[in-house]
Amino acid sequence: MRPDTPADHTTEAERLLRTAAQYPEDHEPLLLQAVAHLELAGDRERASTLYDRMLAAGPEHPLLIKALQAANLWEYGHEAEARALINGIRTAAPADAAPWEIIAETLESHDELEASHDCFTTALTLLLPAGDDEPVPYNIQSLLTGRHRVRRLLGLPHDEWDALADRGHASNISLDELHDPNRLWALGSDNPTELKAEIARLRSELGSYRSALSRPFPVAVLHWPANELTELLTAYPELESEYPTQRAHLTDIEASLRDLSSTGTGNLGIVTATVPSYEAFAASEQSSPANADLLPQYATTLAARGRAVAWPPARGAACWCGSGSVYRDCHGGAAQE
Repeated sequence: MRPDTPADHTTEAERLLRTAAQYPEDHEPLLLQAVAHLELAGDRERASTLYDRMLAAGPEHPLLIKALQAANLWEYGHEAEARALINGIRTAAPADAAPWEIIAETLESHDELEASHDCFTTALTLLLPAGDDEPVPYNIQSLLTGRHRVRRLLGLPHDEWDALADRGHASNISLDELHDPNRLWALGSDNPTELKAEIARLRSELGSYRSALSRPFPVAVLHWPANELTELLTAYPELESEYPTQRAHLTDIEASLRDLSSTGTGNLGIVTATVPSYEAFAASEQSSPANADLLPQYATTLAARGRAVAWPPARGAACWCGSGSVYRDCHGGAAQE
């Protein structure tokens, strides 16, 4: 059951902090969940302290943590510090969509609409795949949607990226309607027809949020690096039918993800496996690592622990396979179509 009161959120934060201490290899995603509960409990000062602690530990995603800290600080009344963090993130130009989305929405929530629009636009310029044939990654779709919303608030005309946002929007109510500034006025109307129309829009929007919340981590595919796959098959030759060769394994990963994407599945990712981690997971399930049925469960567990890397990679990013080549020139190339 999800926490509903500040006391519940504090209790959940304490539980997550204890869990992070028990599992240091997964402390970053666990601490991020804990700090979110502290913010929901209204304990923003303690949340800020926890962000400082995470940054001091040399986190895997420092710009994401700084973006979240900036949002918290601004709500906590420390606008100057928040602006400094936001400016630093913009200068760093992260190749990940999440920090951009957080700082853009932070600026938007404080009526800094032009700065928010600039953040969304800069992020998309950096991260949006080039060419009409390139799929729009799940996390980048939210940047398109956010930019569309801010442009409506600014009264700007539609452009190509607004049209792209519309095409990726699954609801039967268009983004133009959902992001219409006049909706705020409609909520105060005494006209039953207007109120019913607004309720329908709100239900559609709520449905989209529920859909996103129902899958808080990516649908992930398991990737065994060459050395780990060799070790796995040496120890458990029963799994050779799953992984006949390393090349076939890599090809299957890309093909599986493209098939999922083609059916409309969003929020896709890749998790990297290791033999010791897999053996520990099998032991926790009271099963043998030779049991192939454990493999998808292991992938889901790694994704839930924050180990997934978004697929497809961002524009210009290296391929997920570890070759060092740009994704478009490797598994993202036309030969994979």
